[in-house]
Amino acid sequence: MASEWWLISSLARNPIFEKAVLQSGNPRAKEIILTNMAVVFDRILLDVEDPFTFSAHHKAVREPFDYYRFGQNYIRPLVDFRKSYVGNISHFSDIEEKLHQGHNVILISNHQTEADPAVIALLLETTNPYVAESMTYVAGDRVVTDPLCKPFSIGRNLFCVYSKKHMNDNPELAESKRRANTLSLKEMTLLLRGGSQIIWIAPSGGRDRPDPSTQEWSPAPFDAPSVDSMRRLASKTGVPGHIYPLALLCHDIMPPPAQVEKVIGERRMISFHGVGLSVGSEINFSDIAAGNSNPEEARAVYSQALYSSVTKQYKVLNSAIHGNQGLKASNSVASLSQPWQ
Repeated sequence: MASEWWLISSLARNPIFEKAVLQSGNPRAKEIILTNMAVVFDRILLDVEDPFTFSAHHKAVREPFDYYRFGQNYIRPLVDFRKSYVGNISHFSDIEEKLHQGHNVILISNHQTEADPAVIALLLETTNPYVAESMTYVAGDRVVTDPLCKPFSIGRNLFCVYSKKHMNDNPELAESKRRANTLSLKEMTLLLRGGSQIIWIAPSGGRDRPDPSTQEWSPAPFDAPSVDSMRRLASKTGVPGHIYPLALLCHDIMPPPAQVEKVIGERRMISFHGVGLSVGSEINFSDIAAGNSNPEEARAVYSQALYSSVTKQYKVLNSAIHGNQGLKASNSVASLSQPWQ
């Protein structure tokens, strides 16, 4: 138990988190730090005493303790809203309208940090809280097994899967992982058949990493079979389905390790920084397939079209945040706004 107490204490009292929140200049910074750390300590300790087990389809736990709000409150003081932006906010309103009509929506996105779900929700909470709170994330096993991640993951709607990148980390577990993924796929199918679902997935299979030679960040390439799997799933449930490309830029607040790690318990680096989110126009597979007689090639072109949209939107967000262009970075690809202002 002594080792567990050491782990809990080291995770709950994070001097890097303290420094990042103090950078915000918030007059309540010390109060925010103490409050967050006390709650994190309490939730991690609770999970050590009574470990939470995630099902293939996990629904966010909102009561008696609101884990969703807990995650929002922890990440909020790390976001510099003065230098944060949302691209094409009207598309999110269109998405919400489709959900209310009973349609399904799939967001094909890049993935940058463990805080991505909280960042998305924070940037949409003033205009589209329904979208933010209804979203279900396709999540890798690490976010439901890491002691620090678990309390935050409990507050999100999740489909729990094993990433291809980690499928064979332990060959003896590979088959059980594949069976678990099959179960998650069945759960996803059942959910989509009921309509009014919005699902976020990062078909790269993991978080973006900077280029080793230039240290420049960009969305990791998409896995075409993963994109096609989601596309076919959305089209065969008997409910209208729509697929949108989503770009995220938030690596500054919680960057991943430089290399993909197999061991659970990575060191977290945290900072106070601006973030960005943008969604592109819906991309229909039928439009691409109509001009391509080779089905396999059509699937590849479709995946590339989604990836191209994400990278173009990402460049606009990057110009706004790291290029210090702000709202002036807007163009026909991404019209930026700060709806919380």
